[in-house]
Amino acid sequence: MFMKYFLRLLSVVALLLMCDFAAQAQIGLANPVKATVEQKPVAGKADMTDLVFTFVIDDGWHVYGPDNTGGPTPMTIKFETLEGAESQGALRLSPAPQRIMDPIFECEVSFVEKRATATQRLKLKGGNWKAIGYLNYGACNDENCMPPTNVEFSLSGKANLKTEEKAEEKPDNKTTEEKKEDDVPVAADTLTVADTLATSSTTASSEIGEGTLWDPVIDELHALDAESDTSSRSLWGIFLLGIAGGLIALLTPCVWPIIPMTVSFFLKRAKDDKRKGIKDALLYGLSIVLIYVGLGLLVTLIWGPSSLNALSTNAIFNLFLFALLVVFAASFLGGFEITLPSSWSTKMDEKASSTTGLISIFFMALTLVLVSFSCTGPIIGLLLVDMVTSGSIDAPVVGMLGFALALAAPFTLFAMFPTWLKSAPKSGNWMNVIKVVLGLVELAFALKFLSVADLAYGWRLLDRETFLCLWILIFGLMGCYLLGWIRLPHDEDEYDDEGNVVARPKIGVTRFLSALCVLAFALYMVSGLWGAPCKAVSAFAPPMWTQDFNLNTNTVEAVYTDYEAGIEAAQRAGKPVMLDFTGFGCVNCRKMEAAVWPDAKVKQLMTEEYVLVSLYVDDKTPLPQTVEVTETDGSVRKLRTVGDRWSYLQRSKFGAQTQPFYVLTDHQGHPLAGAYSYKEDVDAFVRWLENGLKAFKNRK
Repeated sequence: MFMKYFLRLLSVVALLLMCDFAAQAQIGLANPVKATVEQKPVAGKADMTDLVFTFVIDDGWHVYGPDNTGGPTPMTIKFETLEGAESQGALRLSPAPQRIMDPIFECEVSFVEKRATATQRLKLKGGNWKAIGYLNYGACNDENCMPPTNVEFSLSGKANLKTEEKAEEKPDNKTTEEKKEDDVPVAADTLTVADTLATSSTTASSEIGEGTLWDPVIDELHALDAESDTSSRSLWGIFLLGIAGGLIALLTPCVWPIIPMTVSFFLKRAKDDKRKGIKDALLYGLSIVLIYVGLGLLVTLIWGPSSLNALSTNAIFNLFLFALLVVFAASFLGGFEITLPSSWSTKMDEKASSTTGLISIFFMALTLVLVSFSCTGPIIGLLLVDMVTSGSIDAPVVGMLGFALALAAPFTLFAMFPTWLKSAPKSGNWMNVIKVVLGLVELAFALKFLSVADLAYGWRLLDRETFLCLWILIFGLMGCYLLGWIRLPHDEDEYDDEGNVVARPKIGVTRFLSALCVLAFALYMVSGLWGAPCKAVSAFAPPMWTQDFNLNTNTVEAVYTDYEAGIEAAQRAGKPVMLDFTGFGCVNCRKMEAAVWPDAKVKQLMTEEYVLVSLYVDDKTPLPQTVEVTETDGSVRKLRTVGDRWSYLQRSKFGAQTQPFYVLTDHQGHPLAGAYSYKEDVDAFVRWLENGLKAFKNRK
């Protein structure tokens, strides 16, 4: 019966993983903003009517207002045909947009979130009127930006204005029904926002994307994404991180001393039946695994994949994580203990004593989980924080599986082979040292989440040099603690042969070497204060653009801003192509260009081994003529600008629509590796470039 429930649980986990992979396959086409447009008469004013655009915006995303200049894409309205009416005033946003100082563009930007309306008032001249055009806007979250998006509208109606010469008006021959239809304002069709995605060269042709360079390669790209070691490395990394957390938790004062008691219990329980003892030990370990995997599954079921992704970029949630990790760090440093109500563990212990068989073993495992929470809680909290902010539905389950296996294995093995306990290290002050070190690590990681909120709100409290100074201080203090130069109140005293307290106790070789590594890491970060990339911390530190004093002037810029011209140049040079779908108003594009591209290895690969082609999806240069294209869903879109063409290329060929979006291709436009999006990880970016280069050479 027990194994049956265990297999069912594994089936649910497998189903969730498959759902996550299916969701990830479509994430590039997901539309975070939905819009509708309608005409609303102005009460009491027969010569006025409003065009009302309603936006429903996903959590974590925001739409920029109409008054942005020199920064992200502003909201604008364009009338291609306006007869019998004229625009009255500017676009009005409701509710009032939020305003922050954007450090990337060095200007104030305004934006709305969740739900908002934009209203354009028209003054009617009388009689029939018609308005045809589009509203253009930009949308971003903390990682990606949508290309400038058009909301098309085509509205018409008739305005019956009261005049003094009304009696002299000539009667018409329309029927009553026709007159009624003329009197009622015509509502616009409800439109779902889809970006006008872009394309091709700057030739004056009315055709978009002729030839194989424009053939869709969406399936090829998805296949390479599936084969790419990036996602698997991420899952394996989360699993290994969970194992590391379990091993650390095992060595804490709340867990390690429990092992001998557990082994003694199983030995007494089995008595002379060794096979039964081994069976009970295995079930005990399996129960621990089930409890922690169940915790990861609970986190997944509560939030779900979309919520996890939204939480990972939510500034308020990152502030909460910062405060949570600071509390955990204070607990490990000896400020207080985080414990669950003692009645919980007492009740579980009573259940274990009053029951027999499998149920008894399960309640024993649950008692261990509750009793050891003061030490395992902060570690589990740190792991779940990292897993939740990964934005993946499978991360909490996979991570907790690794944690549980590492924690349960020693209990099971020592219960099966009790003689091994004789060679195991005894409890002592070394376990408290592990707690303190872990507390300082949690304090360092807390700053990472504070940095996310600081960047989102534009506070500039935690610029890169400030962040590095704090990390240098934290890891410097950690090295001093490991060398015994700093002691905390809860550290155990050591005594000499005469019973006197030793002021500076001797430290072992392992502790000395650990201190050496930690201090070396602190010194390594010092160069970052002058602009060194510090690859080891680039994934945690704020981006390079937040640093005021920077001696690093390395920049990477594309020579080509035209798709076909870039492909032609790559053919002549015999190099692969790196397509950079970007935007002038894309904040996260600038972050990647400032934090990742200047790295020496990245710069060398991009400038010497690739032909870089930057395609700006918000380029407002008009096309020689408007081009109509048919999307995969059958809808017809109008491409009016060069940016529209590049945006259409990204969607139709590669099945994505957010920026930054990077693709490596050969001379026929076929992908060489999976796509890469916003991720300030220099090492991952280098691996991606090297994998594409290797595939290009093999293909040649």
